[in-house]
Amino acid sequence: MSAINKVVLAYSGGLDTSVILTWIKQAYGCEVIALTADLGQEEELDGIEEKAVATGASKAYVENLQEEFARDFVFPAFRAGAIYEGRYLLGTSLARPLITKRLVEVARQESAQAIAHGATGKGNDQVRFELTCMALAPDLKIIAPWREWDLRSRTDLIEFAQQNDIPVPVTQEKPYSSDRNLLHLSFEGGELEDPWAEPGRASYMLSRPPEEAPDEPETISLDFEAGDPVAVNGQRLSPASLMKRLNELGGKHGIGRVDMVENRFVGMKSRGVYETPGGTILHAAHRDLEGLCLDREAMHLRDSLVPEYARMIYNGFWYAPERLSLQQLIDAGQKRVTGTVRIKLYKGQAYPLGRRSQYSMYNPAMATFEEDTEYDQKDAAGFIRLQGLRLVANASAEHLYAKGSGNRGGGA
Repeated sequence: MSAINKVVLAYSGGLDTSVILTWIKQAYGCEVIALTADLGQEEELDGIEEKAVATGASKAYVENLQEEFARDFVFPAFRAGAIYEGRYLLGTSLARPLITKRLVEVARQESAQAIAHGATGKGNDQVRFELTCMALAPDLKIIAPWREWDLRSRTDLIEFAQQNDIPVPVTQEKPYSSDRNLLHLSFEGGELEDPWAEPGRASYMLSRPPEEAPDEPETISLDFEAGDPVAVNGQRLSPASLMKRLNELGGKHGIGRVDMVENRFVGMKSRGVYETPGGTILHAAHRDLEGLCLDREAMHLRDSLVPEYARMIYNGFWYAPERLSLQQLIDAGQKRVTGTVRIKLYKGQAYPLGRRSQYSMYNPAMATFEEDTEYDQKDAAGFIRLQGLRLVANASAEHLYAKGSGNRGGGA
């Protein structure tokens, strides 16, 4: 402890990090610098710098990292089609390596000996923060209070906050733990700890319930260049601005709600509610355009790697050599994923209606059901015979095996 004189804390202004800021000062007797990464939390960040200083931080950094988050973390993952366990678009998982990257940079700038985070000992975030720090600055120490102190629940944290005059936004009546950024808003805790219980209305903020969404569908267009979205309805937008626009459109139509029980890296199952309105539209449109532009085998190979790629992100290995190498492979195949997708938004769903690309591999003259000169249907017979050679050989071998097996088993 005596070797740590200055700590940079990932500070959100919520219950956990507000308590942690005070606890580190008391337990380590050191200076604490608060770093808040603005990844699109909107009004949650109002007055956060003043709150950090009032809680005891010697300095408070509040840095807008929205463009970097969208451009360098969200977009690469969406080029890969990353989705965890078939449903989760990795909103929290993608934010943690960027936050840690900036923690390390501020620690260097401030000559700090350690970084600190508010992740619990049960969750995935502790792994993500710490693996990223180990990849970027293995010499820095890491303070994880949830693994050190004798506070065992959020009830204990609320009592600690009250005893130390720390204002917090969480009460026993609003027990959710949430995480918000440009890509999503997540909720855990409260009634969500019962997998059978329906999420309360307070566990959704970014999107309308689908049954309350407009009765008229809305059709939009989304333009891509080399796998990245660049324009909505023909209007070019920066990465962060584009995500915000898609969130508005998706939220209006009740798109992007997911309620799931997932497998945490640490070994337990956890129930979470996620809202990813813009990301859901983006994922659907990108996937649709790939059908037009990607070679079949290249797409199938990439698809076979998606679960592993998503696990790398989910488990905290954003800066690991295997993720970086796989990203290069994926991006090489995305260079021709350029074009426009037309999408209908309606009652919780995003339906692609049409797609076009200057690099389209679709040949209407060959695919038509009318007469054509591009494709000789007689060629298919030889193709099928060649594909079936091993099946014929296998059927013959099975017949011989069944015949011989019967002979061995007969007679007294």
